[in-house]
Amino acid sequence: MAHDWLRPRIRHGITALCPFRTRSTAGGGQIWSPVFVPKERAEMRRFLALAAKIAVSAALLYVAFARVELSTIGARLQQANISWLVALELALAAQLVLAALRWRQIALQCSAQFTIPSAMRYVLIGWFFNQTLPSTIGGDAARVWLVSRVGAGWKPAAYSVVVDRIVGLAVLAVIVIVCMPWLLDLVRDPLGRVSVVLVNSAAIVATIVFLILGQVHWQWLDRWWIARHVAGTAAVAFKVVSTWRIASVVVGLSVAIHLLTIAAIWSAARSVAAPLEFWQALLLVPPVVLVSTVPVSIAGWGVREGAMMTVFSYAGLLDSDGLIISILYGAGLFAVGAVGGLVWILGSDQRIGTTGPSDREPEERH
Repeated sequence: MAHDWLRPRIRHGITALCPFRTRSTAGGGQIWSPVFVPKERAEMRRFLALAAKIAVSAALLYVAFARVELSTIGARLQQANISWLVALELALAAQLVLAALRWRQIALQCSAQFTIPSAMRYVLIGWFFNQTLPSTIGGDAARVWLVSRVGAGWKPAAYSVVVDRIVGLAVLAVIVIVCMPWLLDLVRDPLGRVSVVLVNSAAIVATIVFLILGQVHWQWLDRWWIARHVAGTAAVAFKVVSTWRIASVVVGLSVAIHLLTIAAIWSAARSVAAPLEFWQALLLVPPVVLVSTVPVSIAGWGVREGAMMTVFSYAGLLDSDGLIISILYGAGLFAVGAVGGLVWILGSDQRIGTTGPSDREPEERH
């Protein structure tokens, strides 16, 4: 029979693509089940995480564009003022410099030594992986690898990047709290008010709990690899925020970075003549940025657009303006990331993910 000849060949072809084994069932039959080694499981998890992020971004962008007239959006984007778009890019460039200075200041507390030009190059390359490629590597992981390969080691490199990220989010949450009375006056929608309060409260509570973990000394935390490193990272973060000299520099740079984000988005609004005043951007942008940091999409695409449209509608502004502004801001980030790609390609850091002679292997998990 033809199927008797074809069946073993199909089985052989499938087995060549993926290792399978025969497993007996309760009824006495046999079925095939794939055999995944730990490396293959990790690769599968990364692939599924990437696929989920792409799906979330695509779905949210579809919902956002379905709410507006596409022809109107296209016409306004074509008429964007170039001068204001240049101002947007300049604000992002200045933000990159300040972000590198903040990260280096934090890295010094983790015993990770690198120069300011190196910090700027690493941040720029990180933006490339964050904004330009739908990669599972990510900008933060790229920064960790770039620092570890110059002799700092994996642990100090990872701690510095995590603390840098958390400090930035904590300062952003504080900015939202400071602006809360005026924000609640601008946002009249009850659901919008509750959403802003809940999101910001969650960020503040998470930050406080994280800092507390750096001060407690529970022995059960040492039993798990991830718990030990969370506690260690929290201890570094507490050191940064509790030392006045360091905290004043880091917090000052963080505030300036967030103000530049607001200025960049306001410049995007001015480029298409959207009726967004700077004081309105000062109140509305921080909550949007806070929501956009949730790692459920590709470089914040979709989440940022939906959040921008939502806060605009809550504030009585056109949600279509929010979508246009978010697209222009995302395009600006993409452009900066492209420059980071050139720096990566033309530099000596091309092989992200390989092990160099100066690398220190991560601590073994227990």
